[in-house]
Amino acid sequence: MDRHERFGRTEAVSDLFLAHHRRLVGLAVLLVDERATAEDVVQEAFVGLHRRWRHLRDPGSAVGYLNRAVVNGARDRLRRKRRAAVVLPRMVPVAEGRASAEQDAVTHDEADRLWQAIRALPTRQRQVLVLRYYVDQSEAEIAETLHVSHGSVKKHASRGLAALARTWEPER
Repeated sequence: MDRHERFGRTEAVSDLFLAHHRRLVGLAVLLVDERATAEDVVQEAFVGLHRRWRHLRDPGSAVGYLNRAVVNGARDRLRRKRRAAVVLPRMVPVAEGRASAEQDAVTHDEADRLWQAIRALPTRQRQVLVLRYYVDQSEAEIAETLHVSHGSVKKHASRGLAALARTWEPER
């Protein structure tokens, strides 16, 4: 009998919440660009997991379930709520020792430019790149999470990276 079976579904989901909530909110923020909506999406994913716990064939697949639920929930929110303007999250790590105010300003400007470029990507390209480089999923895991083919993942990753590279080309 493994730990999750001993403590029951509430305890198992609570453990998963403590271990993965922050990462999942970060993932959702990257997909929906709004923290409150991201938190709602993650909360719904955990509620869904709790409700469906006994239907999991393998409790070890719960993290994959949560990843898929967050991506799908974010996609549903975007479909229902197309907005003209969204709040861009500031996801710049705070440096231990700052060299100068000018260097800090440049770092923030570059991060803002990157997130604006990512936000401008088509939804599927953004999803693939976020899952690959933020969640660190393999192409196979991304294909499973998004319910697309392995080739589709490669195509969207390639096109997304090419679009980002064009954005970062020096201006002439």
